[in-house]
Amino acid sequence: MTFLAKRVVVAAGAAAVLLAGCSDGGSGQAGPSGTGGARTPAPVPSSGATGTARLGEPRTLATGLEVPWAVAFLPGGDALVTERDSGDLVRVTPQGRVSRVGRVPGVQPRSEAGLLGVAVSPRYEQDRTIYLYYTAAEDNRVVRARYDGGLGQFRPIVTGIPKAGNHNGGRLAFGPDGYLYISTGEAGQVELSQNRESLGGKILRVTGDGRPAPGNPFGTRVWSYGHRNVQGLAWDRERRLFATEFGQNTFDEINRIERGRNYGWPEVEGVGNRRSFTDPLLTWSTAEASPSGLAIAGGSLWAAALRGERLWQVPLDGKGGVGRPVAHFDGRYGRLRAVVAAPDGRSLWVTTSNHDGRGDPREGDDRILVIPLR
Repeated sequence: MTFLAKRVVVAAGAAAVLLAGCSDGGSGQAGPSGTGGARTPAPVPSSGATGTARLGEPRTLATGLEVPWAVAFLPGGDALVTERDSGDLVRVTPQGRVSRVGRVPGVQPRSEAGLLGVAVSPRYEQDRTIYLYYTAAEDNRVVRARYDGGLGQFRPIVTGIPKAGNHNGGRLAFGPDGYLYISTGEAGQVELSQNRESLGGKILRVTGDGRPAPGNPFGTRVWSYGHRNVQGLAWDRERRLFATEFGQNTFDEINRIERGRNYGWPEVEGVGNRRSFTDPLLTWSTAEASPSGLAIAGGSLWAAALRGERLWQVPLDGKGGVGRPVAHFDGRYGRLRAVVAAPDGRSLWVTTSNHDGRGDPREGDDRILVIPLR
């Protein structure tokens, strides 16, 4: 069955049952909630995409990591990497030297919860500030700390984000507007996604001290809502924001995120063609994707797939739309978690996630791969 045909059959028989399906590991027990078919052109396994960057042969930069969840670069090219299950923050040089910065106090790892996102202040050379997202005893939270070779005191700036064993969101990224964007999950409580007073199932936009950023649509921290579990954020040159989102049983998504929009969960999974909701740009089956990290480089989106065990390349058309997705390294490295564009603009850093309880660890896992862009 082809990619498009598969979606037509599934959409026609979709059930409207809502239970808490898995996020990054596979299907839950319930049927899908949406009834719309996908608009996505069929993907092709290939080594490149016409008019966009092609990939060179990956090389292993670092090994022996414990579920490396997020990567953020410091000025100078070194990267800070979070380990979800150990709660450690790790520093990795472009030459592959790994050093332990320290264990983040208060992290409570469980299933998909733990030490998740990391972001470096856009004014790092002046303020030496980094930001972390982690699961604590009572909530998910965002903290900031001074980092200048060693970690200073952690100060919470956003607390009360719903937590659970899965659907914890966790991505942190500074946008081109200088504000911090935070992706959250609905923690398996699907009603939170449509509740604009809740921090669950949202993309948040805040100042460096955690207050609602100026221009937010509802006067709160909420930038967009109706999300299930967003784990990738990236901006193109025109300052358009794109995000990856885990579906339930049927449709994983890439969305273009716009101020104040409602992305439909739990009323819609995938394309709903309903005026009150914003449809995704692209959908996959959950077996092909479970998309986590997201980067933009060389004219394409790059989405790391967990269950799909591949790196997806999605060409951008320059107008906010997407072209035909291309699959790379299908099954070669197992589950892929994070993908970021290196500061030199000539490569991607990609992390594996085979020690996360759902993978099949290989020798050297978990690792960081460097993949040249051509």
